[in-house]
Amino acid sequence: MTSGFGSIIGQDKAAEFLSVLLRKGAIPNALLLTGPEGTGKRTAAYIFAMAANCSGHGRSAPTPEDHSRPSSGEGVFPSEPCGVCRSCRKFESGNHPDIIRVDPDGRFTKIAQIRELRQTLAMKPYEARLRVVIVGQAHSMNAEASNALLKVLEEPPDRTLLILVALGTTDLLPTIVSRCRHVRFRPVPPKVLAEALRREKGIGGDEALVLATLANGSFAKALALKKTGWVARRNWLVRELTSLDRRPAAAVLALAEKLAKNKDDAVEALEIVKTWFRDLIVFTYRPDKILNADLSQELGRMAPKRTVRDLLERIGAVERARRAVDSNANLRLILENLFLNLAEAGRDHRINT
Repeated sequence: MTSGFGSIIGQDKAAEFLSVLLRKGAIPNALLLTGPEGTGKRTAAYIFAMAANCSGHGRSAPTPEDHSRPSSGEGVFPSEPCGVCRSCRKFESGNHPDIIRVDPDGRFTKIAQIRELRQTLAMKPYEARLRVVIVGQAHSMNAEASNALLKVLEEPPDRTLLILVALGTTDLLPTIVSRCRHVRFRPVPPKVLAEALRREKGIGGDEALVLATLANGSFAKALALKKTGWVARRNWLVRELTSLDRRPAAAVLALAEKLAKNKDDAVEALEIVKTWFRDLIVFTYRPDKILNADLSQELGRMAPKRTVRDLLERIGAVERARRAVDSNANLRLILENLFLNLAEAGRDHRINT
């Protein structure tokens, strides 16, 4: 964290904007950081909070009055936290009394949490020149909590900054959004994310690119896919899938039974199957746009053997299975029906060609 905004991958524009606010001493009463999960929003909020209270970088200890002092052009706040001053150390240890975190209680952030926050904010900060409240997953606030937080934003407490972290603005009250300085975090481009995975985590080239592509611009999601062994699981399922039409019904049913043991695994398997069929279509027209880039040779071998109509029908069957899973129908029966139909379609196609 103490390496500063530069440690946030692929968010140069957002990082520079936050640094400029600090350098100019132009910190608003509230910031809203939005973007997909795993793109560095929360990390940026922590770095900003640390920098706003940092006394390092050769500066003398800041005073509470610094927050309201006009910028001299030299920068009232350091643009990066030093990580070694007393304030930074307290922050990193989780013991800073003026850094307040509000996270969902279960699925939602509830009004009781915001009421408790308002009571805390009615008192002066203990020691920080700028008390910081970080509201994680702000989009999870229920209506009552949202209205209670709006009152805080309408009458900002002295020497206090609220940083709201959310996926987007659609689940927030427009009046909350209008009272915040909005900073957007974009999905990290696959090539940038893949390079970061190689450089920082030592993940091999092909695997890094696949993880980066499937993570939808989220470094955290890419690491989660790596941790769960997603690539190895995908490779196994693709082998099963490509031989489905040559296997007896008993083997097809055994595959369905294995995948049905865990609902999350089954949902993931359906997404892998759908992505594979999608890539078989895309490969013929735009091979540079396939998701399973490390399997391009296999895709090149298989794509000419399938028609677009056939593949679209298979994708439709997978999507129907997914909807049935979401409606809590019998998971094993869903998968048995799907894979038997896919195997039969493959045999019919092989005979006709």
